[in-house]
Amino acid sequence: VFHHLWQVQYRKLLLMILVLGIGGTHLGGFQMSVINYTSPFIQKFINETWLERYGSALHQETLTLFWSFIVSTYCIGGMIGSLCSGYLTAKYGKKKCLLINDVVLIIATLNTGFSRRAKSFEMILIGRLLEGICSGVYMNAHIQYAGEISPKKLRGFVNVTSSVFLALGKAVARVLGLRYLCCSFWSYFLFIFCVSGKSSPRDRHTQKVGLYFA
Repeated sequence: VFHHLWQVQYRKLLLMILVLGIGGTHLGGFQMSVINYTSPFIQKFINETWLERYGSALHQETLTLFWSFIVSTYCIGGMIGSLCSGYLTAKYGKKKCLLINDVVLIIATLNTGFSRRAKSFEMILIGRLLEGICSGVYMNAHIQYAGEISPKKLRGFVNVTSSVFLALGKAVARVLGLRYLCCSFWSYFLFIFCVSGKSSPRDRHTQKVGLYFA
């Protein structure tokens, strides 16, 4: 498999795998895991924000409830995105669907990334919901798109790379989630999605690649 990928005619495919993986499922895996390691700092931020607004600290039960909402909205968004991905890819095409997904993703990460500066934990809640929707769409569109642009003899390998990048994203989140890193930079970890958000290849280029491999 790797011998085929290093052949001249497949180098563009290898580049496409890296772009789709790093800009997609890798970041999905990162967002799944990073919230666990930033947990104490985000909860502290919620409590401080509430105290500044209303002059009293949150009860532990209420704080836990808010935190549960933040964590679970990502899963809810993922479910919504997965259910809508088939319709969206059929109506707009996979390339346009991924581009629209990127725009929503940027909006989501701007919400989470600037929540600390805006002193609004509600922005994290909204951002996590949108990130979940984007991940749900991307998990499905990525595999379809990667399979369509790859030759038959490499199609299985190309589709498996989505899981590889997903696991890699979780590993990166674990490394960056070390306590001494999270202490001051947790809001930037929620913002990484925007910095690395991929741009889908152009339609003409994709068509040329598809015809070339066909």
